[in-house]
Amino acid sequence: QVQLVESGGGLVQAGDSLRVSCEAAGIIFSINTMAWYRQAPGKQRELVADITSGGHTYYTASVRGRFTISRDNAKNTLYLQMNSLKPEDTAVYYCHTVTGGYPYWGQGTQVTVSS
Repeated sequence: QVQLVESGGGLVQAGDSLRVSCEAAGIIFSINTMAWYRQAPGKQRELVADITSGGHTYYTASVRGRFTISRDNAKNTLYLQMNSLKPEDTAVYYCHTVTGGYPYWGQGTQVTVSS
């Protein structure tokens, strides 16, 4: 059974940093492309960043230079380091992967950035 469990969200002030984590189970983590999505109130879920098994990364333009996605294959864990946070980064952050042709999502972790 595939499980993705996020943690590390919270309430921070603009300009602060925060790291969210996603622990995966039930997949061969090291070969999967892993991604972070976010969904703000009233908005569609959007891709924030992803990382391939080879370590290649992609960032959406609004977070490039501020966020860093990384993975620890020994711990089956995905990370998103978020620096210089802005109020517009406020959202529920979700971990995502596709395995066996099926998409899987974590339950999400709330990140709130106050101005």
